[in-house]
Amino acid sequence: MRLTPTPAQTVGPFFGYALPYAGGEALVDRSHPGAVRLHGTVYDGDGVPVPDALLEIWQPDEHGVISQQPGSLHRDGYTFTGWGRAAVDGVGHYSFTTVEPGSTGDGVAPYFLVTVFARGLMDRLFTRAYLPADPATLEQDPLLSSVPADRRQTLIATREPDGSLGFDIHFQGAQETVFLTYPNTPQFTGPVE
Repeated sequence: MRLTPTPAQTVGPFFGYALPYAGGEALVDRSHPGAVRLHGTVYDGDGVPVPDALLEIWQPDEHGVISQQPGSLHRDGYTFTGWGRAAVDGVGHYSFTTVEPGSTGDGVAPYFLVTVFARGLMDRLFTRAYLPADPATLEQDPLLSSVPADRRQTLIATREPDGSLGFDIHFQGAQETVFLTYPNTPQFTGPVE
């Protein structure tokens, strides 16, 4: 017997209670020689900070190597797993301590994969936060070069005076972040069978 699908529900707001864990935002310790802070604010369509979103980042290490190591939820302080999770604070701000990712191949500009969960969304959103680099490096990246030129800046982090990386996320509006879709994700293709 095949079950009839039920209506979709939004994915929140429960993130502050169920999903964050101690140290989830620290992919490396602040004392790590290559440590950098990736931070920003999540905004709704009216430009108001979202106080109950949750973000995950996925990334290679500084050499472009994608980790296959276990231990993201129980960090040992030595193993870089390339994954972190952070809840936003009461004014929509998030912060990760990590290393700058290296390129994963020729022509691929270094980036963080960012997943956003928030109230009102039917499923998570995917985007990328590219490292600020020279224009030639960014222009040759296959995904970034496929985005209309006037929208690319929404995918590029900014280097701040203290060396940190700023990356704000806007759900809608004039500064709307470019969000990505991937094949075989249930929100677009239905359940994967």
